[in-house]
Amino acid sequence: MEYLKRPSRVFEDVLDGFYYLVQFLIIFLFKPTPPRSYQPLTNPRGRIAVIGAGLTGVSSAAHCIAAGFEVVIFESKDKVGGIWADVNSTSGLQLNSLLYRFHPAVHWKHAFPHRDEILGQIRSVWTEYKLDIRTRFNTKVTSVERVKAVSTSVAEGGHARWIVNGAEDEIFDAVIATIGTCGAPRKIHFPSSERFTHGQVLHSAELDDAELKDKRVVVIGGGASGVEAVELAISKGAKDCVIVARDDKWVIPRNIVFDTMISMQPFGREMPLSFIPEWVLRTFHYRGVRELAPKDKGIFEGTPVVNDEFLGHVRKGRCRYVRGDGKTLTENGVLIGVKAKAQKKKDEEERSPSEEELAADVVVLATGFERPSVDFLPHDLFPDDYARPNLYLQNFSTEDWSVLLTNSSYVSGIGTVGHFHIGIYTRILLTLLMDRTVRPTPRDMKLWVDNLRFVKKGAKGGALGFFTYMELTLWLVMFHVLRPDRLPWMFFILNGWTFGRSLARS
Repeated sequence: MEYLKRPSRVFEDVLDGFYYLVQFLIIFLFKPTPPRSYQPLTNPRGRIAVIGAGLTGVSSAAHCIAAGFEVVIFESKDKVGGIWADVNSTSGLQLNSLLYRFHPAVHWKHAFPHRDEILGQIRSVWTEYKLDIRTRFNTKVTSVERVKAVSTSVAEGGHARWIVNGAEDEIFDAVIATIGTCGAPRKIHFPSSERFTHGQVLHSAELDDAELKDKRVVVIGGGASGVEAVELAISKGAKDCVIVARDDKWVIPRNIVFDTMISMQPFGREMPLSFIPEWVLRTFHYRGVRELAPKDKGIFEGTPVVNDEFLGHVRKGRCRYVRGDGKTLTENGVLIGVKAKAQKKKDEEERSPSEEELAADVVVLATGFERPSVDFLPHDLFPDDYARPNLYLQNFSTEDWSVLLTNSSYVSGIGTVGHFHIGIYTRILLTLLMDRTVRPTPRDMKLWVDNLRFVKKGAKGGALGFFTYMELTLWLVMFHVLRPDRLPWMFFILNGWTFGRSLARS
């Protein structure tokens, strides 16, 4: 009877069934074997230090344990989850969860899960792979140093062994820094802030417990966190909502087919045919508010905001969109410099912005997060022109392949978070540790960066400042194709397969 009342339910149930089937197949085919006991691995293949117990750190450590490598996770806080443990409960994925499978053992319940489900999956992997006994909480890494006896090996073969926080009795064969790209909340200071006495100034990460019902809310920042802040304010019954955006950003729908097609562009930059997806977005997703679509920025020049609701809120008048910058707080709200919409960036820069006072009870700073520092690593790992994001395969130090920075050098891209690449990068590191014949030299790694710069010359933000998932896939395929001696490791690196021979050790 329910299907007769709502025929669309049949289609929804079919999609749910397909969604669960795909996840089951991924788990069956790719999930690595967890260790059988909580005891330290006997005769491990090596020891690896993982810095950070966020999503990437937990996933990387789980892959290492499954391959027979002992790990220690160093976490500066007292909990796992990284940035996901610090955001609002309403924060969710910006892409379909099938493309956010940070580990093959993950089993999502929703296509676009929110914070608590994401944290639950991180903790599930952390527990199943016995990483709880291998995690040192409240342990900030302040130094990573080479073992002096082998320090000369860096020049000879691009590989050192490592000491963390000066503990010379504990030596690691490799270091995986998974500190991410989001650290402490970035807060801007407004002049004359003491005038704003009747309201609150909050960072977007502090909205969970904020009382917003019947409040006038002004959101400073037009990125993903700003858009989510608008959604949260409206859902909590805000009386009036204004978002102040310095630059227009592309907003794309939560459509797995469309988003995957965009991420399959292999060149990682604007191309002659890039106008096609941009036209589709302006015509359909931006219907009624086409003036909000960027005029001077291509979709392959910066990370887009993935959202289905925001443009609808603007379209229906629930949220007002203003281009400008916050200048100062006033007694009644915030004074902003309003920018006129220009056809070209140059024209916009030449116009003097007008000023407008926006009445507000709550001012939300959707200004993002500080980029975490890697100063704890030796500075000579990142010589001039080869610092983040200009690394080998965008994640390995060009001076020493045993230092991996998965998801910690990322700047902008489409379809680049989570998925299988965490495991692939980890298994590349493990392969290099196990087989010295396939290791790249510092010269090889710098040559890779130089070649990519040549191929992507003229790309906004630099060759490695923006990339697509297909481009990343090509990098990893060429890693094998250009070195046939690595082909025997291909199925292990790309899929984690060992043809029935488990690498895990009790």
